[in-house]
Amino acid sequence: MPADPEGKPPVVTPVRVVIALCLIAPFVAMLWVSSYAKVDPTFIGIPFFYWYQMLWVLISTALTMIAYMLWQRDQRARKGGASA
Repeated sequence: MPADPEGKPPVVTPVRVVIALCLIAPFVAMLWVSSYAKVDPTFIGIPFFYWYQMLWVLISTALTMIAYMLWQRDQRARKGGASA
Protein backbone atom coordinates (compact mmCIF):
# COMPACT_ATOMS: atom_id res chain seq x y z
CA MET A 1 0.00 0.00 0.00
CA PRO A 2 1.63 3.30 -1.03
CA ALA A 3 2.14 6.20 1.34
CA ASP A 4 -0.35 9.06 1.20
CA PRO A 5 0.53 12.40 -0.47
CA GLU A 6 1.86 13.82 2.80
CA GLY A 7 4.46 11.06 2.95
CA LYS A 8 3.00 9.28 5.98
CA PRO A 9 2.87 5.47 5.95
CA PRO A 10 -0.62 3.89 5.93
CA VAL A 11 -2.32 3.51 9.30
CA VAL A 12 -3.69 0.01 8.65
CA THR A 13 -0.92 -2.41 7.79
CA PRO A 14 -0.74 -6.22 7.88
CA VAL A 15 1.43 -6.04 11.02
CA ARG A 16 -1.16 -3.90 12.80
CA VAL A 17 -3.92 -6.32 11.79
CA VAL A 18 -1.92 -9.18 13.36
CA ILE A 19 -1.43 -7.07 16.51
CA ALA A 20 -5.18 -6.46 16.71
CA LEU A 21 -5.95 -10.15 16.25
CA CYS A 22 -3.48 -11.07 19.01
CA LEU A 23 -5.22 -8.68 21.40
CA ILE A 24 -8.80 -9.55 20.41
CA ALA A 25 -8.47 -13.37 20.40
CA PRO A 26 -8.53 -13.77 24.22
CA PHE A 27 -11.66 -11.63 24.51
CA VAL A 28 -13.48 -13.66 21.88
CA ALA A 29 -12.40 -16.93 23.48
CA MET A 30 -13.58 -15.88 26.94
CA LEU A 31 -16.83 -14.23 25.82
CA TRP A 32 -17.93 -17.37 23.93
CA VAL A 33 -18.84 -19.13 27.18
CA SER A 34 -20.97 -21.86 25.61
CA SER A 35 -17.81 -23.26 23.97
CA TYR A 36 -16.24 -24.13 27.32
CA ALA A 37 -19.16 -24.36 29.79
CA LYS A 38 -18.73 -28.08 30.46
CA VAL A 39 -17.08 -30.42 32.93
CA ASP A 40 -15.37 -32.93 30.65
CA PRO A 41 -12.57 -33.41 29.79
CA THR A 42 -10.99 -32.98 33.20
CA PHE A 43 -7.28 -32.31 33.62
CA ILE A 44 -5.71 -33.65 36.84
CA GLY A 45 -9.17 -33.58 38.37
CA ILE A 46 -9.93 -29.98 37.32
CA PRO A 47 -13.09 -29.51 35.24
CA PHE A 48 -12.65 -28.19 31.69
CA PHE A 49 -14.45 -24.94 32.56
CA TYR A 50 -11.67 -23.94 34.95
CA TRP A 51 -8.53 -25.25 33.26
CA TYR A 52 -9.57 -23.80 29.91
CA GLN A 53 -9.76 -20.34 31.44
CA MET A 54 -6.41 -20.77 33.20
CA LEU A 55 -4.87 -21.91 29.91
CA TRP A 56 -6.09 -18.68 28.34
CA VAL A 57 -4.20 -16.70 30.98
CA LEU A 58 -0.98 -18.18 29.59
CA ILE A 59 -2.09 -17.84 25.96
CA SER A 60 -3.12 -14.22 26.56
CA THR A 61 0.26 -13.45 28.07
CA ALA A 62 2.05 -14.91 25.05
CA LEU A 63 -0.21 -13.10 22.57
CA THR A 64 0.24 -9.79 24.40
CA MET A 65 4.02 -10.22 24.33
CA ILE A 66 3.90 -10.96 20.61
CA ALA A 67 1.69 -7.92 19.99
CA TYR A 68 4.06 -5.72 22.00
CA MET A 69 7.13 -6.92 20.10
CA LEU A 70 5.38 -6.40 16.76
CA TRP A 71 4.28 -2.92 17.84
CA GLN A 72 7.84 -2.01 18.86
CA ARG A 73 9.15 -3.23 15.50
CA ASP A 74 6.43 -1.30 13.65
CA GLN A 75 7.22 1.90 15.53
CA ARG A 76 10.96 1.57 14.85
CA ALA A 77 10.25 1.07 11.13
CA ARG A 78 8.04 4.16 11.06
CA LYS A 79 10.69 6.30 12.78
CA GLY A 80 13.42 5.45 10.32
CA GLY A 81 14.55 1.94 11.15
CA ALA A 82 16.73 2.55 14.21
CA SER A 83 18.00 -0.81 15.44
CA ALA A 84 17.07 -2.09 18.86
